[in-house]
Amino acid sequence: MEKIYVTPLSGRYASKEMNEIWSADSKYGTWRRLWVALAETEKELGINITDEQIAEMKAHVDDIDYDVVAKRESECRHDVMAHVYEFGTKCPSAKGIIHLGATSCFVTDNADVILMSKALELVKEKLLLVISNLREFALKNKGVTCLGYTHFQPAQLTTVGKRATLWMQDLLEDLEELEFVQSHMKLLGCKGTTGTQESFMKLFKDEEKVKKVDELIASKMGFDKVFAVSRTNLYKKIGHKSS
Repeated sequence: MEKIYVTPLSGRYASKEMNEIWSADSKYGTWRRLWVALAETEKELGINITDEQIAEMKAHVDDIDYDVVAKRESECRHDVMAHVYEFGTKCPSAKGIIHLGATSCFVTDNADVILMSKALELVKEKLLLVISNLREFALKNKGVTCLGYTHFQPAQLTTVGKRATLWMQDLLEDLEELEFVQSHMKLLGCKGTTGTQESFMKLFKDEEKVKKVDELIASKMGFDKVFAVSRTNLYKKIGHKSS
């Protein structure tokens, strides 16, 4: 069950590949990969984190005990902290540095962007396949005559191939929109516990290193752009407790 994203529509319309992208294993495995990227970045920038701790985390990225997570979440009422706890049981030497300096949005928001990016790439692959198949169909039927219509009334003759190129044109415009969205996707990065990066200033005591945190994490997760500011700094103002 944990490998499939459960929704009333998933079994009827979604492909196996799309269901896997949005599955629990994919989502929470992405959380753990983000924690690995965070730990690697902090180590590179001078925090006392060992290769052994990072290796231990990497070894258990896909090893999730959902029963332990559920039990812990029933106690602490916090999904991210429940996963931090469970990850720590698998990585005892790294327990103290998992999620270090970060807020819940580091994994929740970044993972959503990463999964959306994967989903868009899957849609793009299938869209290109449909366009390619329509091209072959249009060429094959370019001489097949059919009745044209205007205002839902019979009009001059056209061809089946010509009609297919109209469908292709619509799909090509969809492809342009999709590629535009892909080219402008940004990772949240890691803005610290309240969105101000203050927690990283306390860790690094070096503004230039703090500025590198977002860049390095984004690069490790396959992105070249991050949002300049984060809304997580609103938590203190509206009375929420940051994690």
